Amino acid sequence: MARATSLCLALGAAALFGGGPRAHAQQSPEPQQEPGAGAQVRTGTKSGLDVDTRIQNLLRDHQYFRVADELDQLAPADAQLYRGVLANRNNDPQKSIAMLEPLVESVEASGSLAHEKLLRKALAEDYLRMGEWSKAAKSYQALEARAGSKMTADEQYEIEMPLKMLPLAVGNPPMTVDPCEPFVMQVSMDPLGLTDIPVFVDSSPHSWMLDPTAPFNLIARSLAREVGLKISEDAVTIHSLTGKPMQVHATVIPRFTIGGRLTLRNVTAFVFDDADYYFQHTHYQVEGVLGYAALEALGSVKFTSDATIVVHPGKDAADSSSDAKDPSDPLGARFFLDGDQVIVALGSPGNERMFVVDAGGQQSYLTSRYYDEHAQDVAGGQTIQFSIPTDPAIAAQPAYVAESVPLEVGGATVHAHYIQVLTQPLGSAALDDVYGVLGVDVLEQLRSYTFDYRTMRFSVGKE
Repeated sequence: MARATSLCLALGAAALFGGGPRAHAQQSPEPQQEPGAGAQVRTGTKSGLDVDTRIQNLLRDHQYFRVADELDQLAPADAQLYRGVLANRNNDPQKSIAMLEPLVESVEASGSLAHEKLLRKALAEDYLRMGEWSKAAKSYQALEARAGSKMTADEQYEIEMPLKMLPLAVGNPPMTVDPCEPFVMQVSMDPLGLTDIPVFVDSSPHSWMLDPTAPFNLIARSLAREVGLKISEDAVTIHSLTGKPMQVHATVIPRFTIGGRLTLRNVTAFVFDDADYYFQHTHYQVEGVLGYAALEALGSVKFTSDATIVVHPGKDAADSSSDAKDPSDPLGARFFLDGDQVIVALGSPGNERMFVVDAGGQQSYLTSRYYDEHAQDVAGGQTIQFSIPTDPAIAAQPAYVAESVPLEVGGATVHAHYIQVLTQPLGSAALDDVYGVLGVDVLEQLRSYTFDYRTMRFSVGKE
């Protein structure tokens, strides 16, 4: 699950650790589309596409429910490939690996580059989520060797961090999590407007930034030295964190505690130079970043409007005690992990619309795809020139400012206020294929919101 958004320091807080879609000069392939109606992907025999091509289009379009509905039309091996990819999107790496590993040789022999890219990328992400560093490193290397020359700029950009950084960690032990009862911790907003949580690196207290979309934990070199961590002699140079070359090393934190309660052991982290994450205009030094692995260890994470986080640890909701469940939250909307994106399905069953939820980005916006379906509700209001937060190279676009946008989240309706709505496609599938990006500015308007990695549900508190 690679870091996607360019963290150019010139963007300041607006783009720091954003997990939303990104754009580059070389665009991802556009899915086949029906005219109008929100540019839905075309399916069915009238589209003139074979079943496999339709499913690839649906998958690029994040239409996971519809992909599942199509699979019975495929040959068993092809259906198994897509079921494995869906398990990857559903954050079930063990199931995904069990389905995909037996297909590697046959898919490679088939000559289908599209199938091989899907399989190898999903497997690499699965191993990474499982903390199997050596297998993950080999899988990303195989993906690059077999398909690197055929990848788009977006695809190459997305795998840069794991491809280069994982070899530094191949000898590291897997992370383990000590059992823990539910707890509440007080958090703070850092000068960049993002969430910092209290942690102990061994026995030393610090505040680390929480980024649900980061694939790796990061630690400042000064802090690593302060607590006596062993830093790898080898280093690699990457560009996709800041947009500028930066060197990173690897380390293992023997004991890491979140909120004074949840203890993680043998935490792999990558070491950055302090200057790479020092922000002169706010005099703010990032000490560390908690990424996906640490967040998943928290189980269910409920963010509240009074700057607290309610944590219900446990790998599986079914294995958690009744006290660990939070009955105050509704069932919620399904969410998925698609590379570096957290994709949530909003709307009524059978009529879902896919949005990115970016708890690490400050600016929300709705795309032209949303506008196509809701122009009558949006047009006529105030208009502005809106710059895409994650890519300043894209020219400012005309956008309406919607005073109130209803969002249906698993049966609960909440309203996002004063959100920009783009009126025209940007010409990049990476930006145009979702209905919107919901960042911190919208999430802060909610009474509460919860990511439950045990059930893969995103829920919100009542307004």
